[in-house]
Amino acid sequence: MTAPLPVRPPVPAAEEARAQAPKQRRPSRLLAPLRQTGQLFALALAVGRAIFRRPFQVREFIEQFWFVASVTILPAALVSIPFGAVIALQVGSLTEQLGAQSFTGGASVLAVIQQASPLIVALLIAGAAGSAICADLGSRKIREELDAMEVMGVSPIQRLVVPRVLATMFVAVLLNGLVSVVGTLGGYFFNVIMQDGTPGAYLASFSALAQLPDLYIGELKALIFGFIAGIVAAYRGLNPRGGPKGVGDAVNQSVVITFMLLFAVNMVLTAIYLQIVPAKGG
Repeated sequence: MTAPLPVRPPVPAAEEARAQAPKQRRPSRLLAPLRQTGQLFALALAVGRAIFRRPFQVREFIEQFWFVASVTILPAALVSIPFGAVIALQVGSLTEQLGAQSFTGGASVLAVIQQASPLIVALLIAGAAGSAICADLGSRKIREELDAMEVMGVSPIQRLVVPRVLATMFVAVLLNGLVSVVGTLGGYFFNVIMQDGTPGAYLASFSALAQLPDLYIGELKALIFGFIAGIVAAYRGLNPRGGPKGVGDAVNQSVVITFMLLFAVNMVLTAIYLQIVPAKGG
């Protein structure tokens, strides 16, 4: 008698189909930045929709507003003084070479209000408050608190992300006014004391060159920059990699990404503003 042939164990239909199907190529690493950019924009849209949904987390918003303001008010005021002084000294030296000392005040104040103040506020919010937001959300993510919230039917975006993003936006708008005032006073003091400028010429040049839309664009920039800082911090905090070490890496990445986006968006907004709003007296 011949020996019985070995019986082949049954193969599940799903495994057999996967074995016979052609192998798909893994997505290239070059597409990873595009995917992350898309996810960042998707989070921004989700936050924008969740802002108008109920219930709104009033207590969480107040706590985050106070936290962001407490860690950024003093550094913003201290940084704006030397920043305004440097702008006043540099502009004053340049106008003196050109023989236009009477326009020092207007040029320096416009530089502070339109460019320096929103950037200072955004950089401080991203470095101080944004890093804390990213670390908080990242630690919650690796402890699986966010997954537990989703299982219970609570949206982490509406419960945690929206109050933090709104807090960074409102604090940025308020801090922009503070930094504009302090920077202007610092530039006035250094121009009048150190460069022998006259207070009347400083104020007259400002009233001759400045207009109300200059303040509007500064506040609008601060609002947009605060939104960008909050969204990037929340995105990196919600997507850490590699445990606690990944949370630290996500914090560093959030600050760097925010800085890059701020300067790019600032360039675009400034170009649009200069094209739409004509210069005073032009």
